[in-house]
Amino acid sequence: MTSTIEQYFKITERGSSIGQEVRGGVVTFLTMAYIIVLNPLIIGTVADADGNFLGGGSAPDLAKVAAATALVAGVLTILMGVVANFPLALAAGLGLNAFVAYSVASQMSWADAMGLVVLEGLIILVLVLTGFRKAVFDAVPRELKTAIAVGIGLFIALIGLVDAGFVRTTGNSAPPIGLGIGGSLAGWPVLVFCVGLLLMIALHARRVPGAILIGIAATTVIAIIVEKIVDAGPTFTADGVNPKGWNLNVPSIPTSLAKTPDFGLLGEFSLFGSFERVGFVTVVLLVFSLLLADFFDTMGTMTAIGAEADLNDAEGTPVGAQKILIVDSIAAAAGGAAGVSSNTSYIESASGVGDGARTGLASVVTGVLFLLATIFTPIVEHIPSEAAVPALVLVGFLMMTQVADIDWRNDEIAIPAFLTIALMPFTYSITAGIGAGFIAFVLIKVVKGKAAAIHPLMWIVSVLFVVYFAIDPITRWVS
Repeated sequence: MTSTIEQYFKITERGSSIGQEVRGGVVTFLTMAYIIVLNPLIIGTVADADGNFLGGGSAPDLAKVAAATALVAGVLTILMGVVANFPLALAAGLGLNAFVAYSVASQMSWADAMGLVVLEGLIILVLVLTGFRKAVFDAVPRELKTAIAVGIGLFIALIGLVDAGFVRTTGNSAPPIGLGIGGSLAGWPVLVFCVGLLLMIALHARRVPGAILIGIAATTVIAIIVEKIVDAGPTFTADGVNPKGWNLNVPSIPTSLAKTPDFGLLGEFSLFGSFERVGFVTVVLLVFSLLLADFFDTMGTMTAIGAEADLNDAEGTPVGAQKILIVDSIAAAAGGAAGVSSNTSYIESASGVGDGARTGLASVVTGVLFLLATIFTPIVEHIPSEAAVPALVLVGFLMMTQVADIDWRNDEIAIPAFLTIALMPFTYSITAGIGAGFIAFVLIKVVKGKAAAIHPLMWIVSVLFVVYFAIDPITRWVS
């Protein structure tokens, strides 16, 4: 059995071991398990145009959304591991779910909105099967792909710092963000995050196997002890906001280990109902916005993961890229069909790769844990994000080291690379960074008289990105 698993996933060939893959899969799950809690808070608490919540009820049913979120993430992540043999996990996409909740469902029913997500996923699948999506990926210059990986590294480091409360919005125009509360670190949860980060850095510096997983486990124990002593409580309470509280989950020992999941949300979508509600032109623009974000987020994510795992070829393309893109496209449609928004590849997979994952076996482990989470949500709900997100900061550093592979003396690549790297964290959007880099690359080539050297697909994609950035005035104009 062990031999069969090693051969199928090419574990030894990629310089890994079964233990290393299992550990990496667990780390990835712990790093992104927050989506089981966060996705319901984003799409489960917003009423649609008819005043109904997901599932058609007059009140939110977060448990139902959480169960479906974990189920779809588990099935699709296992599919990624088995089909593509790549250490990449999938779940409901952050940003995409907010767009569906606030920009799509606000104009129609939730069933109609999820139908649009299914349509977008099917269109992406067609683009993959015809080879267009991979052709676009191959047309991107190697150094620009490297910039995408570096930018994502900074982006996920910022995600970790923000989720921990280490970096916060100030509510002022200058500066818009700052250190902690009022320029200082206040609150026990932030201290727990700092201890966890320092622990992971120390373990990594000592080359301790499983440094990230050990760090998450140890920090969770510390968090539980701290909460027992100081009773910091959650950030959001019935009495208002507690800025010194825990961001998502309050650490504690769960009183129950399992509960029966409710999968009643599956199949709650209407494929063409949106056309009757808002009209053809609006539907096309909404689908285009979803498609473009989904299209490039995954390309950037798989490039970054492949680079970190040393699974990219000389041109910066991950092994089995076509299979990765096929599974990701299926995930987009499956997320809509399950009523939990588009599922996409998660950059948090880099935490598992940083802890040794190199094959699809790690994804299978992550997927199985997601499936178990549908039952064992009491355990998942008691691991605070402050204990898991230090992994994102450490992995952000590991991905940042690739910046040395960019020729910063060549303006033709340096300026687009800079915009790509800078705008991902500054706009909180992978797509915005990629789009700015592509447009700048084409512009500089043109003004320097090298338009003929631009790949035709780079022209097409850059024009699409111009439309993407101008989608709001275009929408206002056509309506």
